[in-house]
Amino acid sequence: MDSPHGASVTAENFGLKGPRGWAFRGLGIDAGPGSLVAIEGPSGSGRTCLLLALTGRMRPTEGQAKVGGLRLPRKMAAVRRVAALGPVPGVSELDPAFTVAEHLRERALLQHRFDGSLRALLRPRAERMATAQGRIDAALEAAGLDLETLPKAGRTSVRDLERLEALRLSIALALIGGPRLLAVDDTDLKLSDAERAEAWELLRSVADSGTTVLAVCSQAPEGVLTLRTDSTDDANGAGGTDSTDDANGAGGTDGTDGTDDDTADTTTQPTTGDTTTEEGTADAFAETGRA
Repeated sequence: MDSPHGASVTAENFGLKGPRGWAFRGLGIDAGPGSLVAIEGPSGSGRTCLLLALTGRMRPTEGQAKVGGLRLPRKMAAVRRVAALGPVPGVSELDPAFTVAEHLRERALLQHRFDGSLRALLRPRAERMATAQGRIDAALEAAGLDLETLPKAGRTSVRDLERLEALRLSIALALIGGPRLLAVDDTDLKLSDAERAEAWELLRSVADSGTTVLAVCSQAPEGVLTLRTDSTDDANGAGGTDSTDDANGAGGTDGTDGTDDDTADTTTQPTTGDTTTEEGTADAFAETGRA
């Protein structure tokens, strides 16, 4: 039996520290392939750093994690190859001067150039173009973005897109490479209630198709597996992370680069740790190497 397309995500006592404090600490999660996981917390709570750490873009300080059977931080490069970033400010932002079509063509070209086999590179140009267009069309359909509904269709500049349209475009770009894990930052930023519901419906559909989804948000919807990065001070002055275990996603095992005997029950693991700080988050974001 083939392994599920999506990557399982597990972590225990996961933390990342900057010179002035912890961006996040003591976090745990166990999510199976095809899960939709919300990373919930206020701005400055380390939620983006956690997203980047789980996708191999930032090196954790303590604890352990595995993505699709690949251990972090030892297999960061391999994790980056199976995890794609949607919109992440300062890391994978859309270029406002580009048109939608230009963004799509550029991503398809890069995907073909750097991830394609030598045999694929030697195929006739018409065949390569047809393959690239097929990837684009499939990604647009999965992201729910119809170019004909845009003001100038594919010639529409990114700066002229509505917030939800830009989110859909970013997700489509990430899906062109067929990732096993999709990571999206600021999912609910500047969205109305109706638009927020549409965004989560989109992410659920991506997860239902088999791709595991990590989505940063300020408030997770009901019924979504949620990992919280906000910390609270207890009577002794020690902070802690707050995790909930709303059941969501499909459990199972996932093997990549060897066998992975971890079972995924899609429940977060309650943990405690030191208080995270905005300074720690900013330092980690600035000083930890990203790719």
